[in-house]
Amino acid sequence: MTSSEETALLAAVPDGLFIGGRWRPAEDGRTLAVSDPATGEVIKEIADASVADGTAAMDAACEAFPSWSRTPARERAEILRRAFDLLQQRAEELALLMTLEMGKPLAESRGEVTYGGEFLRWFSEEAVRVHGRYGTNPEGTGRMIVTQHPVGPCFLITPWNFPLAMATRKIAPALAAGCTVVVKPAALTPLTTSFFTQILVDAGLPDGVVNVINTSSSGEVSEPIITDPRLRKLSFTGSTGVGRALLEQAATGVLRTSMELGGNAPFVVFDDADLDKAVDGALLAKFRNIGQACTAANRFIVHRDVAEEFARRVTERVRSFSTGRGTEEGVTIGPLIDDKAVGKADALVSDAVERGATVRTGGSRIEGPGSFYEATVLSDVQAGSAILREEIFGPVLAIVAFDDEDDAVRIANDTEFGLVSYVFTRDLARGQRMIERLETGMMGLNVGVVSNAAAPFGGWKQSGLGREGGFEGIGEYLETKYTLTPDPFG
Repeated sequence: MTSSEETALLAAVPDGLFIGGRWRPAEDGRTLAVSDPATGEVIKEIADASVADGTAAMDAACEAFPSWSRTPARERAEILRRAFDLLQQRAEELALLMTLEMGKPLAESRGEVTYGGEFLRWFSEEAVRVHGRYGTNPEGTGRMIVTQHPVGPCFLITPWNFPLAMATRKIAPALAAGCTVVVKPAALTPLTTSFFTQILVDAGLPDGVVNVINTSSSGEVSEPIITDPRLRKLSFTGSTGVGRALLEQAATGVLRTSMELGGNAPFVVFDDADLDKAVDGALLAKFRNIGQACTAANRFIVHRDVAEEFARRVTERVRSFSTGRGTEEGVTIGPLIDDKAVGKADALVSDAVERGATVRTGGSRIEGPGSFYEATVLSDVQAGSAILREEIFGPVLAIVAFDDEDDAVRIANDTEFGLVSYVFTRDLARGQRMIERLETGMMGLNVGVVSNAAAPFGGWKQSGLGREGGFEGIGEYLETKYTLTPDPFG
């Protein structure tokens, strides 16, 4: 992409808040700066919402809800389908925009456009498949009618690492169910959400159904919305710490909540695994999105008999990676989101090395401009190392050895998180046992990527509540009503 193409694209992105069907500046005129993490340069100034703007967005969502909730499911489905088609037409623009504001290589941004678009297509199909049931009660004295209804106005808080997919994964099921929404994208990557919102408008979305508030004052703006008695649903993707705080606020109104929180994914390689496939899976599970994914493999738990060979093969592949700005041809590792993320990765590596880990490749910051860290492989990581407890969110692959299946399960489950796990083995019975024994909401058996719009995404333990995607995804935005009527023959 040329700089002129980048400039033209950024100029086309709305720079306001989207409230009640129109783009407008923040009430107090404040703006926030969005930077390219590969250069550190500001690429666009956009409106920075205040508490008053948040309230206005909530007002608009509440005003639009009665009409939208009564809109026939087929009409809601057609809007989502048109949005899917428009998104395909503008895929290259969206991919470049994500790379500019988040840093991931263009090839990965294109993959996210495909993945994110699938939520629009999937939930356009699910909108017309919200089912109830009818039957006689056990006593035979009446008829039971069970119906599903949109939960109401929703507040959706999306993260910076997948700015399109996390927006579509929340917005699409909400709209399909008949809910209206206020969306607060991450202040680090708000541009993709604004661009996508305009696509929804172009697809025919009525005023007030989707409202978008960018803000640098997240807690200050969010709390009045969460505690507003008119709000009925909160969906958040982000850290477990922030999720806990939001759950406390949501308790005031007894809100329906969906929480997709932190991860500490184990990647278990048994001695009978196909190592070629395990290495391919490891690179996907670890370095996708520069390691900045809640589903990223965090702890590579490898059988002692193959640990050295696995480390050798992985290291050879990682040394071939190209680091740079995501718009450059052939780049596989882009920048981390900011300098704070670089500092965290560096601190985790330093702690592991001090405790006895071996650096096979990488292990250092890359001097700016930009927020870069070397793609890194560590072996011989010792128990007690911070890198085994904390979510890395960076391009660091840490290997720890195990001796038998029970040992692998113990290490894998030794965390408060339980989002996803990965297992590589040729033994079908062992694979089945690992499905039963690993304490995670998702699992990849001999695969390194599990995310799919048709599958229920979510975790156990402190990795969250609820599910996004799949048949289960629309249910998070529906309330169940049971009605008893007299026996019509009585």
